Amino acid sequence: MTEETIKSVTANEPKATKKGKTGARSAHVATKKRKATRKAAPTNNAPKAKNDATGAKPAAREGSRKSEMLVLLQRPGGATLSELMTASGWQAHSLRGFLSGTIDKKMGLKVESAKREDGTRVYSVAK
Repeated sequence: MTEETIKSVTANEPKATKKGKTGARSAHVATKKRKATRKAAPTNNAPKAKNDATGAKPAAREGSRKSEMLVLLQRPGGATLSELMTASGWQAHSLRGFLSGTIDKKMGLKVESAKREDGTRVYSVAK
């Protein structure tokens, strides 16, 4: 290459930009512990339901969704998922969680699931 071509090639390249002004950098070390800015939420002092002398779990309040579900589950033949959904207004996955969590584990009642001949699933409380 000739000297002229080298000058023309380097003339077409972009020039380096000037460095911007930056402040002094500090060392990356842990900061001092500070006081919390928000206070913790107060504890809930609501009275807890007590078990009776036999150790049975507390029953559902009259008129609550839990009591409505228990009535449907304790009737002869049990209740289908669609019946329970219309009675509670919940979706299927929420209702299944309620059956296994609240009714089965928390209340200590055994929920049985069976399939009818027409293919619908029926839930009932074991006696």
